[in-house]
Formats: sequence, C-alpha cells, structure tokens
Amino acid sequence: MTTSPAERPGTRYDIAVLGAGPAGLAAAVAAAGQGAGTVLIDAGARPGGQYWRHREGDEGALHHGWGHFRRLRRGLSAHGADYRPGHCVWHVERTEAGFTVHATREGSPRTVRAKAVIVATGAYDRQLPFPGWTTPGVFTAGAVQALLKGHGVPAGRRIAVAGTGPFLLPVAAGLAEAGVRVVGVFEAGLPTAFGRHPLATLRNLPKLAEGAGYLGTLLRHRVPYRTRTTVVAAHGTATVTGATVARLDQRWRIVPGSTREIDCDTVAVGYGFTPQTEIPLQLGCAMRRDADGSLVARVDARQRASVDGVYVAGEACGVGGAQLSAVEGELAGLHAGYATTGSAPDRRRLAGLLRRRAAQRSFAAALHRAYPVPDGWQTWLERDTTVCRCEEVTAGAIREAVDDLGATDPRAVKLYARPGMGLCQGRVCGYATTCLVARANGRRPTAEDLRGMATRPIAHPLTLGALAAGDDSGGDDSGGG
Repeated sequence: MTTSPAERPGTRYDIAVLGAGPAGLAAAVAAAGQGAGTVLIDAGARPGGQYWRHREGDEGALHHGWGHFRRLRRGLSAHGADYRPGHCVWHVERTEAGFTVHATREGSPRTVRAKAVIVATGAYDRQLPFPGWTTPGVFTAGAVQALLKGHGVPAGRRIAVAGTGPFLLPVAAGLAEAGVRVVGVFEAGLPTAFGRHPLATLRNLPKLAEGAGYLGTLLRHRVPYRTRTTVVAAHGTATVTGATVARLDQRWRIVPGSTREIDCDTVAVGYGFTPQTEIPLQLGCAMRRDADGSLVARVDARQRASVDGVYVAGEACGVGGAQLSAVEGELAGLHAGYATTGSAPDRRRLAGLLRRRAAQRSFAAALHRAYPVPDGWQTWLERDTTVCRCEEVTAGAIREAVDDLGATDPRAVKLYARPGMGLCQGRVCGYATTCLVARANGRRPTAEDLRGMATRPIAHPLTLGALAAGDDSGGDDSGGG
C-alpha cells in the first residue's frame, strides 16, 4: 500500500475516493487500475472501514471476507494509488477544474484537488430512543463490535443485544466467541418473513450460509435468540444494572403483560443504519428516501450522481452490506476511470459486475422488507424520554413543538426545540426526530423531512483554527502529511 508517494505542490488527481471501506477500497483499486491518478482519503488509521476494522497485526480472526480485503489492499499498492489515512474530510466544493476536498489531519488543514469524486462514506448505526438509553453502558451495536474488532476490548461482561436486522447476529456471535456472556439476542422483527422472497434467497445462498454460521455460534454458546422481542428500557444511574424486554405485536407495540427484567451490565442496540450523506448533500446531489426509510443519493447504472463528476457507492446510495458496497465501488471506480482517462470500457467485466449488483440489490431489498421499522416504537417513549442527547430534548418537547407551536416539519421543530443543534448535529437523533414529527402531523416521513435533519455544511468537526487556516502549505494541492 502506498501512502502519499507524490507529496509535491501542484499535484492534481484524476479521482479522489472518500472512504476506505469495502466500497472505497474497491473504487480506488478499480480506478487506479485504469491508469487514473487516484487518491484514497479516509479518517481511519488503517483501511477497511467499519466492516474490516482491525488492530495492527490482526489477520482477520473476527472478520468475514478477510481474503477479499487483503486482495484489495494489495491492489491499492500494486496500482500506485495514493492512500491518505487519518484525513477527516469536512467539506467538498465544486470548482472550474473539478473538485476541492477539504480535510484535516491531526488538526491541520489538508486540501486535495481532483477531476472527479467518488463518495464512499458508508453508514453508522441507526438508533431509536427508549427510556434509559442515555445510561452509561448502552452502546450502539456497531460501537460494541468496533471495540472488539479494533481494540480487542469487550464492552461489558453480560451483554444484551437488541434491535432489528441481520447485523445483530455477527455482533452477538463475535462477543460470544470472545468469551462474553451474551444474555440474549432480542430481535424486534420476525426474520422468517424473509422466506417470502425466494428468488432473492436463491440468488444469494452464500449470505444465508453466513447467517446460519452466526446462528450456529449462538447455539453453541447457548445464547437465547428471541424474535418479536426487544429492549424497551434500560435501568441504572451511573451504569446499566439491567433492562426491560417486552414482546411486540406486528406494529411494534408492547404486548400487555409481556414485559420482564433481565440482568445485564451492557446493552448493544441497533435498528439498521443511517447513511452518511453530508458530502452528496453539500454538492447538491439529488436524493431519495430508500425502502428502509433512509435518505440516500440517487445514482444511475454507472453509479453517477446527478452532479457531473460525482459518483456514489456503498451505503450512501442505499444500505445493502459489504458485498454490494464492494461491487458498487468497483463499478464507480471503473466508470470514473474510463471518464477521466479515456480508456475503453471492459464490457465483459462490466456485465459481470452488473449481474452481481442486481443480485445483491434484490437481496438488500428483501432484507428491508423483512426487517421493517414500524412506528410502534414511539409508544415505548415516556414524555420525559430523551430524544436528542446533545441538547437534552425530550419526546414531550418535540410533540409540544408540533401541537402547541404548529411545527409541520423536522426543520421547524429543530428551530423551536433544538433537537439536532448539538455536537452531533442530528446524526444520532435525526431519524427519530423526523419520525416523531411526521407521526404527530399524521403522515409518513418524506425525503425532504430527512434532508432537513441531514444537511450539514461541515461533515466532520474541526477547530476554528483549522477553518481559518484555509489550504495547507499555502495552496499545496498534495495535502500530504
């Protein structure tokens, strides 16, 4: 792998790839393989993103598809791509010559210029609030997995894993294999609904085998797996001392008389994922509301966004897992490479990728239908349940902004009651706030509702000093550090 081989003033790239997860790695390798001058920019210390997060010297004991990662890592070096770890991108702007990517590295400004941009920024855990979810010891499922993969540290000793979606399985299985007592996996949905999509299943049998492997691990470690059940409250003050779980009906309302308390010191919760779309929004890309309720960028068959020179791959254009992300990344890298270098398209390679993308997307669509998030979760909330952790805005305050102040959309509620105005800028509470406001107004959330909580002129926190410093090295386009 190459790290900044051409740190000299005036360096301009054909393609800047943002994010070094499955989509970004595949895009960078494909683009560089076409002869395009490619830079891969990522906030992490090592490539792999959240999916292939690892420690130094780790050879993938806790990872699925590690061989694919190693091949991509070798390809990155073999094709001479410039890899920039530790670079936090906070803004991308359109210029006459292409795009200027603004980032910081260890607090200092870094600037990269390129003809085209591939956005592969991934996603993070979607959270639904519930009483006690701000108690220390309540984590996102992704955070628990990141601690284990990235540092070898279990988040607790007795962990309850709750939420919905297949991601709960590898999280729980990884914890169990690491010696943690997983007191239960509480799946709010009914995974057997996936059986109503046999065609998608047959086209993706390896994924079913992967899921079966995780279930086998849970069985071997005697981890209870409960469906139509979830954690509806966490207990404790200084730390979690237990949780309340409950059976849910089809609309996710608590079944009367079904609640019970469990003994745990940690709760890991995840209800799907929220794509990181700050950069497409900054660039004015057309967006849409996806089947899972997320705001995502619109792309065409070549992974091109609505803005010329912008490509989007992976979760930012629709949550579908690492395999789909890698295929989309390769397609984006190839097409960006063809466009910037004028090289002839490899029709056979493209046809194979398009078939794989279609199969993966059908599987992702089936998963979204099998693991919906009905709005019955809102009935778990009490009036004083915190929704926005940063500004300590409660569910009651959000409803008052609608009922008493006449707010009709999340942006108005944001101005009246301040959810989304704190440090995270709505990354954690944005989805929940949008759903609460829409339901209070008697309708379903729209793409415009989600945009109101997702648009941010600064995609990553930075200091005022770094902002005032402007370009690094007096306009050094290399941005090397």
